[in-house]
Amino acid sequence: MIDESTFRQAVSTTIKALGQQIDSIDTDDLDWKLTDGVLTVEFESGGVFVLSQQVPTRELWLSAFSTAWHFRCDGAGWPERDTGVAMATVLSGLFTRKLGVPVSLSL
Repeated sequence: MIDESTFRQAVSTTIKALGQQIDSIDTDDLDWKLTDGVLTVEFESGGVFVLSQQVPTRELWLSAFSTAWHFRCDGAGWPERDTGVAMATVLSGLFTRKLGVPVSLSL
């Protein structure tokens, strides 16, 4: 497990990169904000995606469509702890599903 300082830096870098990419999605259907380490994406058509840092477990937790994912920083990325699927892949699929247009995010 990575130390707390490294984890917090990785979270900051990751969330900043996600925010920039979310801003570049060509839609008026979403609005995002970052508050106290929690990235919230709200959709005008209904629904919310929440990505929150969990310092004790050194994970980022994602909630969307009544499902939860738990991502751990492995130094090269953020694989989901149970499936190993990259966070960028999961988020790209979720945004694509919600918006109905292809969305490709990278981290």
